[in-house]
Amino acid sequence: MMSKALPQVAALAALPLAIASAQVQAQSTEMAIATILPENMSNNEVYPALVHFKNLVETRTDGEVTVSIFGNSQLGSEVETASEVQGGRTLQSTIITTGAMSSFYDDYQLMTAPFLFDNWRQAWSFFDGEWFADFMSGTVEETNMRYLGTFDDGGGFVAFTNNERPIKTVEDLEGLNIRTEENPGHVAIMKALGASATPLPWGEVITALETGLADGQFNAPVLNTTFNFDEVTDYTTLTGHVYNSAAWLISEEWFQSLTEAQQAAIVTSAREAIAIGHGMSGALATASWQESCERFEECYIMPPEERARMSEIATPAWKDWIVNDFGIEADKVDAFLGEVARVGEQVSESDVAVYGR
Repeated sequence: MMSKALPQVAALAALPLAIASAQVQAQSTEMAIATILPENMSNNEVYPALVHFKNLVETRTDGEVTVSIFGNSQLGSEVETASEVQGGRTLQSTIITTGAMSSFYDDYQLMTAPFLFDNWRQAWSFFDGEWFADFMSGTVEETNMRYLGTFDDGGGFVAFTNNERPIKTVEDLEGLNIRTEENPGHVAIMKALGASATPLPWGEVITALETGLADGQFNAPVLNTTFNFDEVTDYTTLTGHVYNSAAWLISEEWFQSLTEAQQAAIVTSAREAIAIGHGMSGALATASWQESCERFEECYIMPPEERARMSEIATPAWKDWIVNDFGIEADKVDAFLGEVARVGEQVSESDVAVYGR
């Protein structure tokens, strides 16, 4: 006759396997997210959005998916974290800006187009629309990463700062030496507008302005104030000739390991977090521009007419570069720019139709 103790012994023997299985399951539902931005609720738009995402996901999955956020480049550079996300084992998600994103997904280089958006609502409607989601769906096949949404890096629109004079027309750029990111698209834009371009890494910008290696630079107003560019340059102009953005990516392999309910929680929570980010980036950019006008010797917002004039000069030069040098097909460039224009018209017409009657 079988001893009564045998079932107990069998259960005890199986316990380590059950614990190991539970640990594997816990690992598979942990979502670690990396960002280069600080873990700060007030000085950037990404971290607060990710905190909101964490709360939503953990609540909607009843704790089955736990979210950890690693800010301030704790887990490496943007390229390093994206490489880790491709595997999905130690890191499941990251947010990377245009330059890094383009190194994984060539088509994202289209985001360097000059004077791409006229206002935030056009930008947000474009990023959050089905056309752009379809455009970004290629990341799954090409990078093994799924696109969740686009943040406005530092508020999106950039402002010049320089030592020589206020930039109020395209002629005011003539002869200025402007530091750019190490991005040939930005170099092409500056040259088309009559300026010289000096591509430099971020760590060398202040020194270049102090020593006269560069006369000016451009960045989002929040960066211009945070890094005290008013101490090394006198004038600032909000042109918005470049729109900085950051793509939110998730490991496709890890995503597919989730249940349908967990996948839905990830996607819907990400979309709400992106909306939070949009609003906060706009508020931060507006506050930083106001601060710029208090700290720089002179500030100026370029009117739409002059922006359009500059765009007519810069866009053909940029398009020549991206088609003939970078290698994106002209039809794809035209489709991208055409959709941006269509969204802008739709937003404007809808506003007037609904609220201007």
